[in-house]
Amino acid sequence: MAVLAARRGRHRLVARAERRVRRPPDAGRADVIRDATGSRGTVLQGGRQKAYRPLPADERRRAFEAGLAAYERGDFFEAHEILEPAWMGTDDIAERDLYQGLIKLAAAYVHGVRGNPAGIARNLVGARERLAAAVGTGAEASSGVDVAALVASIDDRLARLAADPSDGSVEAPALPRRAG
Repeated sequence: MAVLAARRGRHRLVARAERRVRRPPDAGRADVIRDATGSRGTVLQGGRQKAYRPLPADERRRAFEAGLAAYERGDFFEAHEILEPAWMGTDDIAERDLYQGLIKLAAAYVHGVRGNPAGIARNLVGARERLAAAVGTGAEASSGVDVAALVASIDDRLARLAADPSDGSVEAPALPRRAG
């Protein structure tokens, strides 16, 4: 379906695909909890405002476990999608860093499946940054993931990519578990 847009140039109408038509901000979106001023909930993370859609801890935990399971079976895109509500659902910065790091890790290997080594490297750098921020926090302790070991695995992969930037192999690191 196309929608006619404003005229451009002399006597020309431009048609836009429906997906490119601007809609009011809330069209097609779920209801969002708003603060007293009516603005969307946000969390300041890394100096930037990030989306915050409160999600109860038990639902975040289920999303986290399902995301890890998807990652471990090699379904990186699904892992990325499943982890996003958990990331947006907490206002704990360390927990957000952990979830976002895992999302970026999964996204790196989505690029690997697509044969895009630059995408792997870019997302691994972001994953490493976020996961390193979660090392030694309560979020790491409660996750059951040895985040420090995972960061070391990411460092190894980044070193291999630095040595051979065209290495688009999909060798996703295992998610090392903490004892206990």
